[in-house]
Amino acid sequence: MAESAFKGFPPRPEVTPLANIFFTEVLPGLSDIAEIKTVMHIMFLLSRRRGYPRFVSLGELHSDPVIVKGLGEPGGNLDDLLRQALKSAVAHGVLLSVPVEMDGQADEAYFINNQSEQETISRVLDGSLKMPRMKVRKTEIPAAPQPSDIYNLYEQNIGLLTPIIAEDLQEAEHRYPADWIQEAFKEAVRANVRSWKYILSILKRWEREGRKDGKSVRDTVAGSDPDKYIKGKYGHVVQR
Repeated sequence: MAESAFKGFPPRPEVTPLANIFFTEVLPGLSDIAEIKTVMHIMFLLSRRRGYPRFVSLGELHSDPVIVKGLGEPGGNLDDLLRQALKSAVAHGVLLSVPVEMDGQADEAYFINNQSEQETISRVLDGSLKMPRMKVRKTEIPAAPQPSDIYNLYEQNIGLLTPIIAEDLQEAEHRYPADWIQEAFKEAVRANVRSWKYILSILKRWEREGRKDGKSVRDTVAGSDPDKYIKGKYGHVVQR
């Protein structure tokens, strides 16, 4: 039997505050329904959270009945759907993620991406802010990897670098020439679309169609050192 339709809002219901910019700039850029459901529920949870700092853990979301019901698609894997939704929300710059241990168990802490929470995370990472029952899994944070243009470009033009984003940037750095990456960031800044997803779409388009200079990604890479990444820090993940 089909689920009955919503019967309407009661008089004077409780409300969850959302910044206007969420509807004008964030929501139009989200297309995955699982990501939208997850982001909006996290905002609901955080609006009712007391204390400092305010965050939601992955373990908490796994057992949340609203998330379980909302993402529990037939034949789907809740863990995969939730993790992908959270990864996308971090990539879109809506959420910030910090790998932590909660009561000795590996977990992830998710914060709303705003200036206040960016400062909070900086204090958590440098140890000046302690959180009860929780500590940062520092070994899993790409602590100051060898300075890389793509990492610097991201932090200077988009925002705080997180472990999940660092993995995506590493993959892109292996796939695309450095001058392509720099130019893609410039295009995003000129268009005032400071989103890694948008930058990656530019790189993928150039890969399919070639850049304005007429060079394909293969032509551009061909002129570089073929052993650049095999000999480098991440050589173990690159194959000839």
